Amino acid sequence: MNHICIQPSRVAIVTGGASGIGLAACRAFAGLGLSVVVADVNAEGLARAVEDIAAASPRGRDAVRGLRCDVTVREDLQMLEAEARDAFGRVDILMANAAVQPGSDILGPDDAWDRILDTNLHGVIRTVQAVLPGMIADGHPGLVIVTGSKQGITTPPGDPAYNVAKAGVKAFAEAVQHDLRNRPGCRISAHLLIPGFVFTPLTANGRTERPAGAWTPAQTVDFMMQGLARGDFYILCPDNEVTRQVDERRMLWAASDIIENRPPLSRWHPDYADRFEAFLRGAG
Repeated sequence: MNHICIQPSRVAIVTGGASGIGLAACRAFAGLGLSVVVADVNAEGLARAVEDIAAASPRGRDAVRGLRCDVTVREDLQMLEAEARDAFGRVDILMANAAVQPGSDILGPDDAWDRILDTNLHGVIRTVQAVLPGMIADGHPGLVIVTGSKQGITTPPGDPAYNVAKAGVKAFAEAVQHDLRNRPGCRISAHLLIPGFVFTPLTANGRTERPAGAWTPAQTVDFMMQGLARGDFYILCPDNEVTRQVDERRMLWAASDIIENRPPLSRWHPDYADRFEAFLRGAG
């Protein structure tokens, strides 16, 4: 783990921190003694999360601040950065995690597409643009963690707006890391968290019990911490259904659609079903 960034004197901001992976990350940072600024658009959930996170911290409530923040509103994010600095004097870790998944289709209503893109893509961009300049100016080591999705890489059919947003998040996170590593003297690194199947309010779809194939948010964050310790940019999480090997084969097949001039999303095309299954077994 990057011990310079993740130690008791440091400060983490997490957006979308009142539930799911964001809340698990806040708990993990707090448990290590960091000060945590948790941001979420859900005021009621935020109040509960603050108490939960404080209970995980050896420093208690003094180490936690909660702020209602809508990542679609640039002024909210500017206030978030200012509040974090006012409370704790610095920012060392930024986790841009806020997202929605109401569902979408190609010819669906504009408001669904607008909400998903504005939160999941533009919200990530706004968050980084609001907080990262101050981190760079401080000159301290730091981490920017962006929550992506495998759906932004293999783009399966079923929720195109979400896929488009997460594909954009991947490209943005890569650009951020490229920028940071080429800044003279900059000691901040960016990382793309790519969760597997995680049981969260975003993925529950009415279910109250975690499916056997899903990881918990805590498992995902534990894997994230291991990835940060290794210095990974792409933190590609497995789950109880899908191994890294299977993920790698799926991603290679998706990229090969372009190279081999196959139909897009050929993994789901009936003419390629047998070839894909053979490829997945390592025979193709």
